Amino acid sequence: MIQFDRVSKRYTDSQEALANISFSLGKGEMAFLTGHSGAGKSTLLKLILAMEPCSGGQLIVNGLDLNKLPRRQIPQHRRRIGAVFQDHQLLSDRTVGANVALPLEVSGFPEHEIQRRVRAALAKVGLLNKERLMPGKLSGGEQQRVGIARAVVNRPSVILADEPTGNLDPELSAEIMAVFQQFRDVGVTLLVATHDLALIGRHQCRVLTLESGRLVNDQGGPEPA
Repeated sequence: MIQFDRVSKRYTDSQEALANISFSLGKGEMAFLTGHSGAGKSTLLKLILAMEPCSGGQLIVNGLDLNKLPRRQIPQHRRRIGAVFQDHQLLSDRTVGANVALPLEVSGFPEHEIQRRVRAALAKVGLLNKERLMPGKLSGGEQQRVGIARAVVNRPSVILADEPTGNLDPELSAEIMAVFQQFRDVGVTLLVATHDLALIGRHQCRVLTLESGRLVNDQGGPEPA
């Protein structure tokens, strides 16, 4: 589902954000992406979302070579990827249900299909009874789960999470990871960027470690050929 083959990313000032990155994640595989601040985690996620182009190498996501992806097809590509962020990015003036519905509204789904998918997504994260509440009435963990529901309402094949438990205590972090596990169990590929080593240690998952833009460790990954 995600394949990096000697991918690099350089900016106009010649700063090398990523260098010679190679790894692949298959359907239903979950991995942590870790490293120090500035190691390149966010840049790597941006490349997968086609928010920025690669400077070199080949990046294939859901069978698409992103180096050859026409600009007009980028929105469709992003709809197949769910993105979860640390700060939830919920709209405070919309209900929980309306927040989750946003991606479907942008995609032009009919109202009856929007309502059906919103309720299914909220049920998946255990918040169907909160549909009509405003985000400010929810706990931090519940708000993050709303963010996850919004990310998966389009039924993506890939979920990217950037520090999804950064503001949560261990109990709430475990709650969020349990939700991710549910999606992995139905074949969704997950890449979770985090610097929380304690969180990583509590889960038996593959760990990709970046250091100054280079992949220095792939714990739990395939053996080199």
